Amino acid sequence: MTVKRRIVIAPDSFKGSVSARRAADALARGWGRARPDDEVIVRPMADGGEGTLDAFLAAIPGATLRPMRATGADGERHDSAWVLVPPEGSWGGTTAVIELASTSGIEALQGRLRPWDADTTGVGEAIVDALRAGVSRIMVGLGSSASTDGGAGILRALGARILDADGEPIAPGLRGLRDVTSVDLSGLASLPSGGVMVLADVDTPLCGPRGAAAVFGPQKGLRVHEIAGADAALAAWAAKMGTPPDVPGAGAAGGAGFAMHVWGAKIVSGARYVAELIGLPRLLTPDTIVVTGEGAYDRATTAGKVPEVVARLAQRTGARAALVAGRVDGAADTHAFAAALSLAEIAGDPAAALASPERYLEAAGSVLASRLAEPA
Repeated sequence: MTVKRRIVIAPDSFKGSVSARRAADALARGWGRARPDDEVIVRPMADGGEGTLDAFLAAIPGATLRPMRATGADGERHDSAWVLVPPEGSWGGTTAVIELASTSGIEALQGRLRPWDADTTGVGEAIVDALRAGVSRIMVGLGSSASTDGGAGILRALGARILDADGEPIAPGLRGLRDVTSVDLSGLASLPSGGVMVLADVDTPLCGPRGAAAVFGPQKGLRVHEIAGADAALAAWAAKMGTPPDVPGAGAAGGAGFAMHVWGAKIVSGARYVAELIGLPRLLTPDTIVVTGEGAYDRATTAGKVPEVVARLAQRTGARAALVAGRVDGAADTHAFAAALSLAEIAGDPAAALASPERYLEAAGSVLASRLAEPA
């Protein structure tokens, strides 16, 4: 006898390919085609990276986009936006939600990576814009970054003076970070009355083998032989600040988490925060199957990204978790999942999966329905 089940679809975006919402809808269509009587609930996720603004807009009535112009990772001015959240519950003030992916994100580079020159100035500009709007609290989502600048661009936009040996402002990006001689934070903008919270997509430190350069630098274009130099520049940057570089989340977004910590922000797990925001824990029971995913499942995922957080929630509640990713690294640990599917394998070719992600996400949904829907 067929047992009707509750299925929760909660993926992150598939970076550079399809949004979290579209990915979730495609997986739901595929599951529904195979098992039309199941209860399928769509809850797109985010971890502080791309899709975080969408998660807040969908979850909070009255939240609105505030358009602005910001300096992108390419150094050019681009249309951007942040989300204004109205007063809610016991919180009496307004909140600004800012997303690095929408201001200084890697997607805008369209493959033209700038590992030594991309920076985070646009994030700081969005923060300044929100402060001028009079918000009482700020949340900054860090993820999908193009830079490894230690957040120097953010701090400069907020009023810091970061100078080289000649007393001149350093160049943007990691390139300039190597030349820092003095830092004056006396002109930094004050925190809003309700404080600042960072929604980090990873819990990595700033430096070392788990740090921003070693783990994420190659994704941003750093070559293997450049990583040691980049890591040394980040360590020297932390020393100039007099702030320990090992704060969890300091390495998020190429070290932007470190700069936010220096400013006085509190760093939390973006995926866990968004999961609570959308009510995901309340939907999971021992009879539930939760399907999550992202573009590439690899060792970076276990540092606090969406699939890891969803899998832990499933373990805590007794639900079963399944993973769908564009690519699954063979060295990555997938034991937390009852099933793990790669779109590249389903399509037979990574290029085909990238060209038609929703088609193969639908196929993945149908495959999972056939494998997992009956009682374990």
